[in-house]
Amino acid sequence: MNYKKLWFRLRGSYWFLPTIYSFISIVIVTTTTYLDYGFFQRLEEHIPSILLTTHDMAMSLYSSLITAILTMTTISFSSIMVVLTTTSSQFSPRTLQDFMADRITQHVLGIFSFGFVFSLISLLLLKENSEVQFLNPLLTVFFSIVCLGAFILFIHHSTRWIQVNYLIGNIRNDTSEVIKQYFDKKHASYNYEWNETLLEELEEKTERSVPADTSGYVQSIQFNELLNWAKERNVILKAHFQVGDYIQKGMPIFSYWTNGHEKEFESNGYREYILMGLERTGLYDIEFSIQKLVDIALRALSPGINDPHTAINCLNRIGSLLAELGEHYYPTKYFADNEGTVRLIMDPKPYREYLYKSFYQIKHYGKHDVSVMNGILESLNNIAIVSDSEIQEEVWEFCKYILAAIDQKELDVMDQDHIRHTAARLATTCRKELKW
Repeated sequence: MNYKKLWFRLRGSYWFLPTIYSFISIVIVTTTTYLDYGFFQRLEEHIPSILLTTHDMAMSLYSSLITAILTMTTISFSSIMVVLTTTSSQFSPRTLQDFMADRITQHVLGIFSFGFVFSLISLLLLKENSEVQFLNPLLTVFFSIVCLGAFILFIHHSTRWIQVNYLIGNIRNDTSEVIKQYFDKKHASYNYEWNETLLEELEEKTERSVPADTSGYVQSIQFNELLNWAKERNVILKAHFQVGDYIQKGMPIFSYWTNGHEKEFESNGYREYILMGLERTGLYDIEFSIQKLVDIALRALSPGINDPHTAINCLNRIGSLLAELGEHYYPTKYFADNEGTVRLIMDPKPYREYLYKSFYQIKHYGKHDVSVMNGILESLNNIAIVSDSEIQEEVWEFCKYILAAIDQKELDVMDQDHIRHTAARLATTCRKELKW
């Protein structure tokens, strides 16, 4: 059983943390009830009377707190629906999963589940013949205060989430972590310098294909585990997909070459190491994470909203992410096992494609707005400043694509000078000559 794949699915589910919190509360309330009736009643004379609770008082306390916690939970769920509706209508539907998977949201609901289950089971285990209780009522009051603090935190968190600047900054930080993790995973997979002689030998062998047995988006790849799986079967795999691609059932997902052990090779064994789902996720999909910022920028440029400053804010964050991507970017194509034998071939996504997917829609809908087009050029300049010569070459070629979309005849002289000044700074950074 692939425990990493199971853990990936569990931690992305909305009910996982509340279930863990509820289970912990059952363990704690069982332990505290045993201590109350089996240990602390013997020490009743040594406990301050102000900390002791009678049966009637404990029953009233538990009932009131159960109602209060349910009320806070109901209000929290209502707040969640408001946030989801606002985020979907004003920003992007693709940002909904960020809020639902947000750890603060899940921990708060987990705390509510903990407090409710604790109070409910404490009421259920309350004995009629018990004169006083010590530990359970005291902990119930403490956990109720914790629930109140979590409720205040959640209201604060919800109000911040629907602020566009906070949302943009949060997406940018999460995507930055995705970039680091994704390329660290690739580097950890023993990328290998390919020998052209071996490539010619490989082309002479019989190539077989593995069809996909299900449709969906590729959400994650376990590189090291997949390499070990290929090593055990002595095969070389060639992937026909990237993380984030949609795979149609029946289309070739892998090609492979064997060394005469075809009967030992199970073509569907790859499923343990390729996670596919009904929707794209930003956990390892860099392009999809950047697409969220693009969606917010496009929504800000729509005639109904007309907020170019938000679009420029998104452009600044996109440029920052692409600069980080250029810093970590490595076009790994061949992956070897721990013995140096190539086991996986996967065409890398070119850096120019990240540039194109990040800006082409904004260019299309914002080409008549000088501030937006200038914002794109400034983002490109920021990328070029911190990147090496190869990335700068890609950035300059993309700059010419952006400049070609600007109709100089429609611009006033000052607008032309503004655009030309920014483009000239980019040309100087890339050590090129501006012809525009």
